Amino acid sequence: MPTMILFNVVFALRANADPSVISCMHNLSRRIAIALQHEERRCQYLTREAKLMLAVQDEITTMTETDGSPQSPFRQILPKCKLARDLKEAYDSLCTTGVVRLHINNWLEVSFCLPHKIHRIGGNYIPPEALERSLKAIRPYHALLLLESEKALLTQLPLDCSPAMVRLIKTCSAVKNLQQLAQDADLALLQIFQIAAHLVYWGKAIIIYPLCENNVYMLSPHANICLYSPLAEQFAQQFPGHDLPSMLAKFSLPVSLAEFRNPLEAPAQEAQLIQMVVWMLQRRLLIQLHTYVCLLVPPSEDEPGFRDEDPPLAARVGGRSLSTPSALSFGSPTSSDDMTLTSPSMDNSSAELLPGGDSPLNKRMTETLLASLSEHERQVILNIPAAQNPEDLRMFARLLHYFRGHHHLEEIMYNENMRRSQLKTLFDKFRSVLVVTNHEDPIISIFQSPME
Repeated sequence: MPTMILFNVVFALRANADPSVISCMHNLSRRIAIALQHEERRCQYLTREAKLMLAVQDEITTMTETDGSPQSPFRQILPKCKLARDLKEAYDSLCTTGVVRLHINNWLEVSFCLPHKIHRIGGNYIPPEALERSLKAIRPYHALLLLESEKALLTQLPLDCSPAMVRLIKTCSAVKNLQQLAQDADLALLQIFQIAAHLVYWGKAIIIYPLCENNVYMLSPHANICLYSPLAEQFAQQFPGHDLPSMLAKFSLPVSLAEFRNPLEAPAQEAQLIQMVVWMLQRRLLIQLHTYVCLLVPPSEDEPGFRDEDPPLAARVGGRSLSTPSALSFGSPTSSDDMTLTSPSMDNSSAELLPGGDSPLNKRMTETLLASLSEHERQVILNIPAAQNPEDLRMFARLLHYFRGHHHLEEIMYNENMRRSQLKTLFDKFRSVLVVTNHEDPIISIFQSPME
């Protein structure tokens, strides 16, 4: 029977500590307490360790009274008490790496990570709330980039870890999106999402967009570009014959990977370029830029300014936002494996969209376009030469709810099952009312640069 029923595991924090830090430390205290409670009930481990601590403390107290010189009992307790060493290891790990791995009584494993220590970019940490929001917004077209080698990760896994975790790590690649990864690893997409979120939370991976020749990268404003930095030495050792400052200089301005392609080079050189880009992404030296599109109709001569009573486009355009987690359903194998999303108000029918047409489909789609745009906007769009082509106008109307600067090109391609060339051609045809911008994807930008 246990003799120590009531006990506390306490971490002393500053009074102005962040509430999220307090919550994490409370979680660690609870985990250690549960393990100690289990071992106390099983073999009175806590009682035995407490008696050792008290015996050493009494011995030191007696010596202090005899010699008259005060001594600390803690250094004498550590060699004799396993629990004392575990608690010291937990404290030291929190102060250094933020990762705690204990085996209470050499039996029960207690694992914990402090995200404030692990997820740091520059001198700033990523708030756990922002990390959680980003993980909830992961999409099947994203990819998982491991921050350590496959061999190093596998050696860190506990003996009783999930076989699915091992399979994912062995299959993971920076050029595969999560949907392809699920197929190659023979795992459900929802399970891939869960394992990916677990690896990201523990600081073993980050979310990126799969590497391809159309990806546009540029130098991170927070990158260390010193000539003799430790990163430069690591890069020279990893890629002999290349130096990091010269490589980073190539990304001073936004550049796509296709611009580095040389048909005269051997395939091995192209593979090495991919490895160098992966290496720089792992160290947060590069950021990726995505293409976003906004509908911006020039004002008419009768309306020189934007009226306050006019609602913004985001409020007027019909359809749901496909960037929110609620737009995806993971409840069934069908919804988790077939992630093609379309607007509820548009369909992919090839019927012509002609203003004033008599077919029910033409009327419905025309009414949708009229409802989401003002009269002036509708007239400007219909006067564009490309709008005279029913196919182009139908595609523009179907994609209208994406043209508010919240959905990047790759997301539209995935959701609508379209090619990049199709979208770029459409953007060019309607360029008089579309503004194209390039910036980071807010979902993955927290892994690349500090939050403002």
